[in-house]
Amino acid sequence: MPTADCYSMKQLDVCLTPDLLHLHKLENSIVVVADIFRATSCMVTGLAYGIKSITPVASIEECKFLQDKGFIAAAERDAQKVEGFDLDNSPFSYMDERLIGSEVAMTTTNGTLSIAKAKASAVKVMVGAFLNLGALANYLRSEPYDVLVLCAGWKGRPNLEDTLFAGALAEALKEQFMLLEDATLMAQRLYNQSSSNLLASVSNSSHVRRLQRLGIQKDISYCLQTDLYDIVPILRGTTLVAMN
Repeated sequence: MPTADCYSMKQLDVCLTPDLLHLHKLENSIVVVADIFRATSCMVTGLAYGIKSITPVASIEECKFLQDKGFIAAAERDAQKVEGFDLDNSPFSYMDERLIGSEVAMTTTNGTLSIAKAKASAVKVMVGAFLNLGALANYLRSEPYDVLVLCAGWKGRPNLEDTLFAGALAEALKEQFMLLEDATLMAQRLYNQSSSNLLASVSNSSHVRRLQRLGIQKDISYCLQTDLYDIVPILRGTTLVAMN
């Protein structure tokens, strides 16, 4: 059982779905949004490949407005590209050299909505993926704030891959943060049981089945790779940029 002194340490909590966000206090917390399949993996990839900024918006209408203003626009609903927009929700689309230096507007079913919900009262909003896990953990160790990992889930329901990421981050930060809440402990234990083969662990998950029907197994494998990029995306105003 944690001692009284432990409660003076920074704390890392996990919110398994945005529908539970109202149960958490964000005023002293950095919120890390995770939408592993595939929004935050796209964001990390795009910024790592030289995209200047990504503006996440909750609605298709907002994304279209920014497209009309000259942004490259990415819109996804139900895991598929919305007609009339420039990019889909595959991280491989964000590796195009023609996007270097560009400003991208993005809306997705779960990830960008989660960012919109978090930014109202969090100290900072960041995005995380397995792709930048180590860089993100290193940054959070240096910060004085609590951390809340907000799993984007799927339309209000928890999902496996985001929970695994939350557990991976909790495991990486367990020496610097108290892990007190059951959702955090569940995520950490799930990750520790699955870390030797993440791909096998998610093979029967609902979102993987959804994506496999679209024939994008390569996206799934890619998004589960760890520490490909040494960048930390942070929300500056309304725009995600890579921290220097």
